[in-house]
Amino acid sequence: MGIETIKKITKFCNTKRPLVCLTAYTRYMGEILDGNCDLILVGDSLSMVIYGNNFTKNVTLQTMINHGKAVGLAVKKSVLVVDMPKGTYETSSKIALKNAKKIMRETNCDAVKVEGGLKIKKIIKTLVKNKIPVMGHIGLMPQQANKLSDYKVKGRSEKEEKSIINDLVAVQESGAFSVVIESVPRALADKLSKISTIKTIGIGASKQCDGQVLVTEDLLGYFTKTAKFVKQYDDIRGRILRSVHKFKSDIIKRKFPTEKNIY
Repeated sequence: MGIETIKKITKFCNTKRPLVCLTAYTRYMGEILDGNCDLILVGDSLSMVIYGNNFTKNVTLQTMINHGKAVGLAVKKSVLVVDMPKGTYETSSKIALKNAKKIMRETNCDAVKVEGGLKIKKIIKTLVKNKIPVMGHIGLMPQQANKLSDYKVKGRSEKEEKSIINDLVAVQESGAFSVVIESVPRALADKLSKISTIKTIGIGASKQCDGQVLVTEDLLGYFTKTAKFVKQYDDIRGRILRSVHKFKSDIIKRKFPTEKNIY
């Protein structure tokens, strides 16, 4: 772990105001977000956003590295985190360490993110022991979704709530510097943020979390359907369609290209 990574993560962990976190899958989105976000996540959500899948489980290690490398070319100021995809860390600490080192080396990211708590406590410990910063992820864990109905709020029952609290404790005791809390009831999210000794980043959780993360394309309005926790700040889909229709019209009416567009 280099000095710059230590500086960025230390600053992230010491920031008092709410933390701003967004996703990026390309170099150019990384350029736009760098410095405007405290943390930029190359999430395995790219399976849905970029490749049109319903689940994250089909993402390969190489796919994550390719996108992480592209974003890494642009990100200098923000903390850059790359998701470890399903099947690359859960089975053994040895495999997790090998793959995490590969991600860090080839993408030049600052940290990796893994989903789970108690079940992967030993794995997180191993990564941290080997100077690989780790961000955890509890609550709804997309890598465990096998059908669309699996995307639902977690922690409504007493049993689920206890399990999620235990996951949080496991993640922080393992040495992770932060944890994403996804799709849990507000009361539980408030409780998790209150007892947490590390930074909590909410997505479909509570404003009491230390920060919030969204998929950038969701907030920009790329899609016609989004989760309840998404707030759309723009209508990029509509803008693109209007531009395409104008282009189409200009072509049909021979208004494009003009003399300014011809060599």
